[in-house]
Amino acid sequence: MKSTLKITSKGQVTLRKAVLDQLGVRPGDRITVEFVAPARMEVRPAEANSSLEAFVGCLKKAGGPTLSIEEIKAIAREGWAGRR
Repeated sequence: MKSTLKITSKGQVTLRKAVLDQLGVRPGDRITVEFVAPARMEVRPAEANSSLEAFVGCLKKAGGPTLSIEEIKAIAREGWAGRR
């Protein structure tokens, strides 16, 4: 399938429904654009990292402290009380 898209004055393009259907994405989903060669790019659905483990894993800093659930709850309580 080939589709020609018009670029707006803001540098935006609107993907036609047929293109979105081919990608398997819906409004609100994210896509990834990767440049694979000069003047050439690949568009695909973004990988969803919706698991809690993936989110928590992105917060860990090398050499940072490891906190227990109780310690995290205590810090959160102090924050909500305005003491932190």
